[in-house]
Amino acid sequence: MNRYEIIQKIEKFAPPELAESWDCSGWGVETEKSEIKRVMLALTVTNDIIKQALEQNCDMIISHHPLFYVPTAWKNIDIYSAHTNLDRTNGGTTDTLVKSLGLEVSEKSDFLRYVDINIDINEFSKKLSKISPNFRLVNNQNKKSLKRIAFCAGSGTDFIQEAYENGADALVTGDVKFHTALESPIILFDIGHFESEILVLDVFKSLLKDIETIKAKEKSPFIY
Repeated sequence: MNRYEIIQKIEKFAPPELAESWDCSGWGVETEKSEIKRVMLALTVTNDIIKQALEQNCDMIISHHPLFYVPTAWKNIDIYSAHTNLDRTNGGTTDTLVKSLGLEVSEKSDFLRYVDINIDINEFSKKLSKISPNFRLVNNQNKKSLKRIAFCAGSGTDFIQEAYENGADALVTGDVKFHTALESPIILFDIGHFESEILVLDVFKSLLKDIETIKAKEKSPFIY
């Protein structure tokens, strides 16, 4: 399949104009190859991912995280990324996270997704533990139940105030820092950056069903 046909499928689903101005979504490496026979799907491109792709005869890598720097050794394989545009589009990163928990989105606000639900914190924690067994909980108000939960896959702590002002009892995200946790006016579930986003590779796979795709072997760098 022509590489531009592949990218058209992704950009139709997650239009590039949805990406933030600072984002490097799009082509990270563009070779002179015309036809793509096999694509590796990855959350983050690393030296190991490049090695996996070459060993498995992949002609292209499609990732969620973009490249801000491209080592010379990586310039022999096509690399394309869909980052914040995939986060914001309908059915993208955060929507995939919500769906994986068996929940339905009640409202959308830019990067945030809201779920209106009456649920005990312990019961909700059991749901989260299926995708993130070692998540961290911040509950400064010692609440026992939830009525509105905000979700933002990846690093979403910048949206704590927005979630609070929109009536959320809690935010599910990753990369929560100490002082952020200490001062949060709502409950925080830090399920991990990796765990909250890795599920989106299934979206890539479904979009590219007309070509062979292989998921890279990846894991969180954190050991608990």
